[in-house]
Amino acid sequence: MAAYLIRRLWQMIPTLAGVVLLVFFLFKYFGGDPAEVLGGLNASPDQIKAIRQTLGLDEPVWVQLWIFVKQIVTFDWGKSWATNEAVSNLFATRLPATLTVMVPILILEVTLAIPIAMWVAYRRGSLTDRTLTVVTTVALSISFLVYVIVGQYLFGFQLGWFPVQGWSDSTLTNLSTYVPLPVFLALLVSLAPQTRLYRSFFLDELGQDYVRTARAKGLTENTVLFRHVLRNATIPILTNIGLLLPGIFVGSFLIEVFFSIPGIGREVLLAVNRSDFPVIQAVTIYLAVLTMFINLLTDLAYKVADPRVVLK
Repeated sequence: MAAYLIRRLWQMIPTLAGVVLLVFFLFKYFGGDPAEVLGGLNASPDQIKAIRQTLGLDEPVWVQLWIFVKQIVTFDWGKSWATNEAVSNLFATRLPATLTVMVPILILEVTLAIPIAMWVAYRRGSLTDRTLTVVTTVALSISFLVYVIVGQYLFGFQLGWFPVQGWSDSTLTNLSTYVPLPVFLALLVSLAPQTRLYRSFFLDELGQDYVRTARAKGLTENTVLFRHVLRNATIPILTNIGLLLPGIFVGSFLIEVFFSIPGIGREVLLAVNRSDFPVIQAVTIYLAVLTMFINLLTDLAYKVADPRVVLK
């Protein structure tokens, strides 16, 4: 295990180096001139030159790359061009709001999709299975924006069950007042693809020889499903969860914008609209690093879920 862990960490270095180089050169040669973005349309040539000197853009490329690497290592990206707020403080203050919304979505999505998928997979071909297939197909064909607009109108304006927008400094108040509606609407969208995906995992396992053998030995259906089928389907389920995890740290642009949630997702969207390069670069790099570490943790989770897995 230790040798595998060290080898994987070592393999991350060239991957991270490639991401850093890609982001650096994309923003340098294809993202426009930062000095002109900061100076605005009315800036004089002398002002543009002064801004370039302040940002170090008049330095050789290798010096600028070294400055970029130091920003990554020291977590010091300077200040946002749009708000003049330190990028590190921006992450620290926006991330809690994003996690307050996204963590419940992920937990409920997984805990609800797995039993539903197992149930319909066991009843494959039945009316229940066909009905759920139709419902999930229809749900997948509707844009999330439609869910947000209809949900806000129905549950917020008409019924008055939840506030349409708002946020507070209290986590408990947010969870009880402002989070339920966006979480509910997000679940309406995410449960459909996750249920269909997990259903395919369980159907694949139910067709294996070990299931017929277990039934031939006289094991109950609950034992077959929960001790054998679920255990063997855990590996692809963990893979899918690993793909979903980075998203909880970025947030949902639509949810945070339409519900006025001060999270990372809304801040990234604003940064893109404002050409706020420091924020965009920081999010891109750290999301890449986070994704690599989540992939590593997912591989280690395989071993925990099934001791037969050999990490090489």
